[in-house]
Amino acid sequence: MSDATQRPAPDAAADPDAWGQACAEDLAAERARRREKYGQPPGSAAEELRKLFDAVSEKVSALQLPLAGTAAQGVVQQVVAQAKAAVEPVIERNPDVFDHLASAGSELLAAYRAAVQGQEQRWTRGEPPRHPGAGEGPGKGDGATGGSERIDLD
Repeated sequence: MSDATQRPAPDAAADPDAWGQACAEDLAAERARRREKYGQPPGSAAEELRKLFDAVSEKVSALQLPLAGTAAQGVVQQVVAQAKAAVEPVIERNPDVFDHLASAGSELLAAYRAAVQGQEQRWTRGEPPRHPGAGEGPGKGDGATGGSERIDLD
């Protein structure tokens, strides 16, 4: 074997799955090391939404409402229970939808950052705003901004 990453030559006496077992053990050890160092990794978006909803419902249920009394507290607990009952089946039936929504939100945020980053740099350097298509209609390219600058997202 010339490289430590190459698979060893098959040996008739050796376990045929020894390489796979060794890799699985190394992967499990690395995951355990990372969990120890960084904590439990976040779950899927559906699991995280469920955790968030549970935490919010616990906090709302634990609130003591001195001015509203026990009747209002009972109503709040009933609303929380109804909302949880409505959300749980949606999460159970469509867990991948929440992963896609989380990814889409990240992509939208990245697109927004890309769109405004250049404008922010010009603002901080004190450069005048750039208007695409100068001379193409009233107010375009004539410096009239109406009190605010326009960010072109095209």
